[in-house]
Amino acid sequence: MGRYFGTDGFRGEAGRDLTAVHAFEIGRFLGWYYGELKKRSGEEEPARIVIGKDTRRSSYMYEYSLVGGLVASGADAYLLHVTTTPSVSYITRVDRFDCGVMITASHNPFHDNGIKLVNRMGEKMDDETITLIEDWLDHVLKGREDGEKAPVFSCFGKEWDELPFAAGDAIGTTVDYIAGRNRYIGYLISLGVYDFRGMKVGLDCANGGSWSIAKAVFNALGAETYLIGDRPNGLNINRNVGSTHIEQLQNFVRDNRLDVGFAYDGDADRCLAVDEKGDVVTGDHILYMYARYMKERGKLLENTVVATAQSNYGLFQALEEAGIDYVRTKVGDKYVYEAMKQYGYRIGGEQTGHIIFSKYSTTGDGVLTSLKVMQVMMAKKKKLSELAEPLHLYPQVQYAVRVSDKEGVLQNASVAALLEETGRRLEGKGSLLVRPSGTEPVIRVGVEARTEEEAKLLADAIADAVRKADGQTESPQDS
Repeated sequence: MGRYFGTDGFRGEAGRDLTAVHAFEIGRFLGWYYGELKKRSGEEEPARIVIGKDTRRSSYMYEYSLVGGLVASGADAYLLHVTTTPSVSYITRVDRFDCGVMITASHNPFHDNGIKLVNRMGEKMDDETITLIEDWLDHVLKGREDGEKAPVFSCFGKEWDELPFAAGDAIGTTVDYIAGRNRYIGYLISLGVYDFRGMKVGLDCANGGSWSIAKAVFNALGAETYLIGDRPNGLNINRNVGSTHIEQLQNFVRDNRLDVGFAYDGDADRCLAVDEKGDVVTGDHILYMYARYMKERGKLLENTVVATAQSNYGLFQALEEAGIDYVRTKVGDKYVYEAMKQYGYRIGGEQTGHIIFSKYSTTGDGVLTSLKVMQVMMAKKKKLSELAEPLHLYPQVQYAVRVSDKEGVLQNASVAALLEETGRRLEGKGSLLVRPSGTEPVIRVGVEARTEEEAKLLADAIADAVRKADGQTESPQDS
């Protein structure tokens, strides 16, 4: 885990954990670093960085701060404005930007925010570059505390006390690049191989970045589109809507007798679905049904699906029955994509709805995922409930236990012994996943068993052990 950047960017409470100063200095570094790389390769053009943001009130603060840092270092900043994370990834790659920045805290509430970085291929930024950014932040920020000496910042084989500011005509420019977002919408529309006329589709945009994108795509493909979570005001992103509150879409689909519904999160890199009965279709269901569809057409390269340790045990059983291989990675779409890229796999993802179709995208893309689900429904002329039916999920109990010391808790001898014992008990008939969150001060506990009663019993025991190891005397309600 990095000092500032976790597995999914630099995230925290806006104005406290993540400040405008952080954003400015990240912009300063990116503008200088990519400009310097170009100079060293003999290119005279300034660095070009593209920026998108979600609908949080604080996103504007970070956008302006990033732009200030970028142009001060001589880079040109291109603004996509309110958009989705996958659109930034797509535009960075196809328009050959040096890197891309997305301002978002994904599924978190409005008071959190974050900065995600992608490289010129639209992939999550490599650890080496992230380490350099963190070294720079330590250098400029820690050196301001009580006049203490700043840590040494080393890059390009030398030490830097300060990065040079651009002057005169070398100062960067800011470009309104909403055309890039529109081109991404056009790309999604081009992937719609079926006419959706006659289909009643519900979209929950989480009051986030997809609110002006998803409807345009589905309308262009002929669907009769119904929306919720499409009234962002800066404070209501993910509030009782979106993929983390999918019960709203369930009721919406039932009440309006829709054929299908799709729920995105704040930056629309994930998608969950609701079938015509109002039942939830998880990321595991989507992996299963689309992998089978690919296999039937001879498109499932290496006959393999990439899932994570958090995927339901029932998914792996169903894939085995369908004659499909699978690999499991650590939790995080970053690790899913790395495995897909290394071995040439075509589909992978997480139970939470981060689904990656590597032929079309380098990251999870919620709107693309919903189009792919529609494609299977239309091609096979089946309702979503019929497509999902063969997959029987094991009962699952999940807790997010708030702690003061994540690593200390997991190293506790009593907790380790209980986890080992529980793992043996579930071998061949369930699964256990206990891990520290990459973005919050919590330990995530997940237990799957043949009955919900057994899963809850085991999860409760682990949660209690975690709290005890953290020195907690009460047992608050876990999320």
